[in-house]
Amino acid sequence: MSTQSFTLSSPEIAAGSRIEAHFEFDGFGCGGDNRSPILQWSGAPEGTKSFAVNVYDPDAPTGSGFWHWYVIDLPASCTGLAANAGAKGGDGLPAGARHIRNDYGQYAWGGMCPPPGDQPHRYIFTVHALSVERIELPDDAPAALTGFMVNANTLAKASFTATYGR
Repeated sequence: MSTQSFTLSSPEIAAGSRIEAHFEFDGFGCGGDNRSPILQWSGAPEGTKSFAVNVYDPDAPTGSGFWHWYVIDLPASCTGLAANAGAKGGDGLPAGARHIRNDYGQYAWGGMCPPPGDQPHRYIFTVHALSVERIELPDDAPAALTGFMVNANTLAKASFTATYGR
């Protein structure tokens, strides 16, 4: 499902690097700026009709990981997301795109906030090239159901991983 020509990157977070503290959540004992990074992608396969972007922490002590951000219905013309596109209200998103509720219960970017003393957690940033223009989901759909629908319509995906610890 991934192609070598489809890539995802960020000028603010290098693959394999440590994420800077200003991306950290503001709450639950964390005091970051809670802003989403710039993301850029290229090389989507022919037939791409939309994109979805998510950020996932597989190391969260929940038994099921932690969804920090999920954006769907990004238009096929989109090649990235601006700094703080994940702000509440969705004003930073391209027209038609929408946030899915993250595991903080917010429709927005939810920054990193691993438990103090844990080994640094991995944060997987992924963009999915989709075969449909819109993912048909209710506004209150959880990230797990969204993931099911996104994966069912994925033509290709590109990811990078970075870490963060407190």
